[in-house]
Amino acid sequence: MELTTLFKTPNPVIGVVHLLPLPTSARWQGSLSAVVERAVQEAVALDSGGVHGIIIENFFDAPFTKKSVDPAVVSAMTVVVSRLRQLVTLPIGINVLRNDARSGLAIAACTGAEFIRVNVLTGVMATDQGVIEGDAHNLMRYRRELGADVKVLADVLVKHAAPVGALPADTALADAVADTIHRGLADGVIVSGVATGQPPSREDLARAKAAAGATPVLVGSGATVGNIAGLMQSADGVIVSSSLKRWGQIEQPIDPNRVGQFVDALAF
Repeated sequence: MELTTLFKTPNPVIGVVHLLPLPTSARWQGSLSAVVERAVQEAVALDSGGVHGIIIENFFDAPFTKKSVDPAVVSAMTVVVSRLRQLVTLPIGINVLRNDARSGLAIAACTGAEFIRVNVLTGVMATDQGVIEGDAHNLMRYRRELGADVKVLADVLVKHAAPVGALPADTALADAVADTIHRGLADGVIVSGVATGQPPSREDLARAKAAAGATPVLVGSGATVGNIAGLMQSADGVIVSSSLKRWGQIEQPIDPNRVGQFVDALAF
């Protein structure tokens, strides 16, 4: 996949809209209009700040299910994405946490969103939701059934998780990248730190880039104004949220000034 084709730039900044709690989640507040309003504000802030794409994510639905989300979550996210499609022209992606890639693909196919993020596409990961198994086989068959030209960006050794089984430390990341691309058919891979807000090491990014070949590698967490130039020396793009929030606090809304500063820092 050529990032320039999708994002109109070879090194895209992809901002994340963390949706307020959705229906049936533990912290649902009872107002879908409030969810939509907050999402609109954040998407517009990202757009005005100069990002090249947006991911819509049910981040505040934690604690997440490791299985399929409730149909009400799918419906709510579809409503949000449909509204955002009317307001911004940026490419939009979907991430249905914790790992409901099938629902993400369905939302994308029905709303015209261009890509999805999948936390576990291949392999087996031990997470705070329990053991999650990748299911690339069924996801890619479903994409074909839908006839949807939706790109799949897949995490490799995703954050807040550990791989099940003993893997040689010096080859684990490279092997996982190769499997995700060649056996999982991912269009791009994402490398993160161990948790939200923590960056991957430049060494890990370099290993991933070497293993990925022509497939794009994106930074998936922890990017800031101070470190983005260094991280991008071994990456093709970045997914960012925490450092774009007001005061850098994850619970706060997106700050358009911080977005602009981040995008400017990438122009090295």
